[in-house]
Amino acid sequence: MIRIRCASLLALASIAVLSTACQTARQKFAPVAGLPDHAAVTAALQEVVKESNGGFGLQMWATLVDRDGVVQVVAKSGADRGDQWPGSRVISAQKANTANAFSLPGLALSTANLFTAVQPGQSLFGLQESNPVDATVAYAGDGRAFGTAQDPMVGYRIGGVNVFGGGLPMYAAGGKLVGAVGLSGDSSVADHIIAWKLRSKLGLDHVPAGVSPTKDDNMVLDIQDGKSASGWGHAATTPAATKIVNELPTTHPIRK
Repeated sequence: MIRIRCASLLALASIAVLSTACQTARQKFAPVAGLPDHAAVTAALQEVVKESNGGFGLQMWATLVDRDGVVQVVAKSGADRGDQWPGSRVISAQKANTANAFSLPGLALSTANLFTAVQPGQSLFGLQESNPVDATVAYAGDGRAFGTAQDPMVGYRIGGVNVFGGGLPMYAAGGKLVGAVGLSGDSSVADHIIAWKLRSKLGLDHVPAGVSPTKDDNMVLDIQDGKSASGWGHAATTPAATKIVNELPTTHPIRK
């Protein structure tokens, strides 16, 4: 019994040491110049959420990451952190990380564009299991700071892969890829619509090329009988959301 207890204590001690080492390894990075700040993102987000976006009309989380995947802004549209789905805070960060991680200076991919390719039997099946979220970043800090300028995720790499609508790469003037934005809090299609409108308001939609029929990173709603004609398709939700998505290149055209 004594030996078992000693072994258990040693195991616990090892876990504690490993946990401390992981915490020590986390590096906080300085803010990146040139990206919108918390106030600008919040104001733009609150404007977009008031519009008709084809979803449930819920409050939203928005996360911006830089090109290195470091969280720069975590914002919320509601007054309190509980006004949005709590689980969507980390999902918004995952989406931002995904859109940044799988976009290039010459090719933009939204998280929605990855939906079909990661399904069982498809070419990127398993991608969603790569690059896991850093839980020490995702769940650190005082919850009262979530969605504020002092959100505990800011300054750290969050990681994570999310493969439904809501994540878009951000391109500055001249087509320079500077990071990505992730939205979560409503239906997956509404998340994409809100992300598209928010990116437009922030002026970071100088998208060079994409896989959609309009040669950008818009959601492709072409799944019929479980199959996507283009291979880049995303599941639809409501007819209203489908109509808004299909009209985005006209109502909110990207800046070439």
